[in-house]
Amino acid sequence: MKLKTPLHEINLLSSLKNPRVKEVVRLRKRSERDKSQLMLIEGRRELEEALKNGVKLKTLYVCKSLFNGRGQKDILSSARQQGVEIIFVNEPVACKMAYRDKPEGLLAVAMQPVKRLEDISLGRSPLIVILEGIEKPGNLGAVLRVADGAGVKGILLCDCATDIYNPNTIRASLGTFFSMPFTQVSSSEALRWCKQNGLYTVAAAPGADIAYTQADFSGPCAVVIGSEDRGLSRFWLDKADIKVSIPMQGRADSLNAAVSTAVLLYEAVRQRKA
Repeated sequence: MKLKTPLHEINLLSSLKNPRVKEVVRLRKRSERDKSQLMLIEGRRELEEALKNGVKLKTLYVCKSLFNGRGQKDILSSARQQGVEIIFVNEPVACKMAYRDKPEGLLAVAMQPVKRLEDISLGRSPLIVILEGIEKPGNLGAVLRVADGAGVKGILLCDCATDIYNPNTIRASLGTFFSMPFTQVSSSEALRWCKQNGLYTVAAAPGADIAYTQADFSGPCAVVIGSEDRGLSRFWLDKADIKVSIPMQGRADSLNAAVSTAVLLYEAVRQRKA
């Protein structure tokens, strides 16, 4: 049986009052995303990663005058193969729908991917990140990007205070949002999972007596990072196997979550290569 692909490539969408344009604009709000279980994906690189990792796109909007053509053939081909509705729009409509200041002419409405703890494949000597109470979408996206670069196997979000599906999360992650396994769990669930899988927990705490360079990251371990404002809760400060500090020489007493994660993860990378 031949499937009919709902493509709209002839009639150019040019009205700012079109219901489709209004739907996209509404999806900038978290309440609308939560209610509809939809999200916005904007940009060539982000869409390439989404399609590569099996994210279900509902509609792909393309503006030829803004799209520089790089990767166009592959993106449109993948979208067509998956039966995605493709709608061409003019520049004013593309700019109205875009979340970015400088749109690339590619924007999709997609289903929010569901990620579970079981999706994290540990393998040999895994490196995991646990984020507690992270608040800013951009910081979460930056952590995803850093974790991808450091070879992290998965991220556990405990008491997550941020909007995971915010376009800023996806943008800051450079598309690794779709390839890096992560899921939301409670702190107690995360700790229990770590113990079940033999993971040594290393918590970042500004007041710790042990410098992060003195900790052993060479074996299976989980790096635990707290929120930007409050740091780690008493739960992790009491339960983690070791607490480490990042020396601060200036007036600030700590780094933000993404930078702290990068410092500890790349110390782990250094030790593992050595």
